[in-house]
Amino acid sequence: MKEDLQNRTKQFAINVFFFCNELSNKTNLKPFVNQLIRSSSSVGANYRAACRAKSAKDFINKLKIVEEEADESIYFLELLREVTNENESKIKTLTNEGNEILAIIVASIKTARARLNKNNSSFQNRQS
Repeated sequence: MKEDLQNRTKQFAINVFFFCNELSNKTNLKPFVNQLIRSSSSVGANYRAACRAKSAKDFINKLKIVEEEADESIYFLELLREVTNENESKIKTLTNEGNEILAIIVASIKTARARLNKNNSSFQNRQS
């Protein structure tokens, strides 16, 4: 699962990059395009960092960054959809992928928190 999501988040960044390349000749869109490239590539980079976390808390904290970056990517895709009439189907596809990645990350955070809380309560019970 870890490698699948690493590949999926990397592919998301690549797909966003090529989409943004199609828009790069429009200087008025450049701020949105640049931020979208940064946030979408940060999704995969931060997920890889989460996979190398030193502890459960570190893992959760790093996944929270992934969540923020995925949400930011979706936001800039929504802005581009609002301000341009081009590539509507590509924007929809990328937005759907961003939302799916975001849902996976949120579910992973919930699972990791539940496990952490369970382990902490088990540890506390043993100490009593």
